[in-house]
Amino acid sequence: MGPEPSIEQGTRVLVQVPQEAAGRVLQAVLSQEPLHWGDYDQVAFTTCAGVQQFRTLPQARNRATDQAVAVACVELQIFVPKQGQALEPLLCAIYHAHPYEEPVIQLIAAARSLHRRGQDEANPNRFWNQETADWVPEAHR
Repeated sequence: MGPEPSIEQGTRVLVQVPQEAAGRVLQAVLSQEPLHWGDYDQVAFTTCAGVQQFRTLPQARNRATDQAVAVACVELQIFVPKQGQALEPLLCAIYHAHPYEEPVIQLIAAARSLHRRGQDEANPNRFWNQETADWVPEAHR
């Protein structure tokens, strides 16, 4: 086995957003957080499109709907090493960039593991110690 990872506390942020607006929301996130993960930054995950449903209530900005409506959305997922009030600038940036009146943003207390640089570089399971797999970005071949 390799070295023990370090553990860091923070928040997992999940944002449901129509696919066409996902890039804009991610850029808003990056304006507030570099999304560092060890020796990398801009680390984010976007799901394939799914279906978000909602029914608009009479007090909303949009016209009320009798039945739930469906919108194709992706989910943007990130980790930030912050919690509570420290998330406010990030949340404000997301709200500003998001096309919805009430974006679906979930904040989940989370921990992440980070490797210790320079230990385990000879591990035979690392992609650089194997035949180049199809998923390896061209810049890393």
